[in-house]
Amino acid sequence: VEIDYQNAAGEIPNTVSIAEKFKKDEVDLIYTIATPAAQSAKQVTSDIPILFSAVTDPVEAEIVDDWNDVGANVTGTSDKAPIKSQLKMFKEIDENINTIGILYNTSEANSEVQIKEVKKLAPNEDLEVIAVGVSNVNEIPQAIDSLLKKVDAVYTPSDNLIASSIELIASKLIDKEIISVSAESAHVESGTLITNGLSYYELGKQTAAMAKEILVDKKSPSDIPVGVAENIVTTINVDTLEKLGLDKGLEIFKDVNKVGK
Repeated sequence: VEIDYQNAAGEIPNTVSIAEKFKKDEVDLIYTIATPAAQSAKQVTSDIPILFSAVTDPVEAEIVDDWNDVGANVTGTSDKAPIKSQLKMFKEIDENINTIGILYNTSEANSEVQIKEVKKLAPNEDLEVIAVGVSNVNEIPQAIDSLLKKVDAVYTPSDNLIASSIELIASKLIDKEIISVSAESAHVESGTLITNGLSYYELGKQTAAMAKEILVDKKSPSDIPVGVAENIVTTINVDTLEKLGLDKGLEIFKDVNKVGK
């Protein structure tokens, strides 16, 4: 397999020009990571098979018609998090948590979907939600400082902009002794406390299996439903756990995947 790897460097206009290049080069398949790249590729070509990964709701983002009947030349895997079980973690760690904060990218369709879902489910767990949106990485330090004054804990969604500054965010959370639950394991590896979420590495392998179906088995993307993460793993950062001074004997911290030290 010959792979032409192109990085849009976080700039959405670059995703369009890259997709146009791939179309001009007549590649056999375009693999996109995250919603903006998938949207751009779909905009550019209706003929070349397109696979996406790390797209939370491809229907809401208008990338596919339906989860099971995608409708065209695009399919892939979703990184939709098990938000209901993740929200339950807050009270399992500290029953006194009442208000959770979320920092998110206002221009990321994936994030808007997650915020909507969190706000819908949070009251069932006796949680209030304060969401603060940012539009670029420079706004994050001030936004997180302001948010931490108003909340008992923080939920970090699978958001590309937030992920790019997750080490800074995690550091501020630890300094303020704030508990954090994340949508996915990469955040925990970078310093947040815990997740019951997916592995993007494993999700990539699922998407690669789809590429094999298209390129080798000659299956049409329109015949392949959107996939969701097959493996959900609870992961804690033991270094963060120690710095927060939490009780390691809590049931939620037992028999989990550990990162950090």
